[in-house]
Amino acid sequence: MVLDHAAVLVVDMLQDFVYGALACDRGKAIVPATARLLDAARKAGVPVIFCNDCHLPKIDRELALWGDHALVGTPGAEVIPELNLCDKDYVVPKRRYSGFFQTDLDILLKELGVNTVIMTGLHAHMCVRHTSADAYMLGYDVVVAKEATDSFTEEDYTYGIAYLKTCYGADAYTDDELIAAFPKA
Repeated sequence: MVLDHAAVLVVDMLQDFVYGALACDRGKAIVPATARLLDAARKAGVPVIFCNDCHLPKIDRELALWGDHALVGTPGAEVIPELNLCDKDYVVPKRRYSGFFQTDLDILLKELGVNTVIMTGLHAHMCVRHTSADAYMLGYDVVVAKEATDSFTEEDYTYGIAYLKTCYGADAYTDDELIAAFPKA
């Protein structure tokens, strides 16, 4: 495996998903692996793109299902500091589960010359799944970072990863396997 035309998509690693309104202990557990993978990607020149929930209060449909979370302009909508969001990273706000739905993610990936997306973040059976679905439908290869992706429960995570493999041909790899496949700087 060679990942010379890849980008890392970081889905919803936000204050509200890890520590706040929709806090997930399993989300906290993937922070070190995610930070390690992102640092290695940056060093190798692999783009890092944060696909972040950014909801409008009292408007967005998701809020009826999940309550207020990641509201635009609030601390809960900010990337957790451990992931070291930096100037060369990209941020794509989203108002639905998928990072592609009515956002500029596709054009950004095309302009960066990306053909493979490396999925990280929360939740494998929901936002990661829907972003992966749209990536696949748009012609991108989908790869999952096993140690940097999770869900509320082990059952949700296992189901989510299996679904990505079955429906989108996604392969799942460890951080070490992915880092070894990054271009050599």
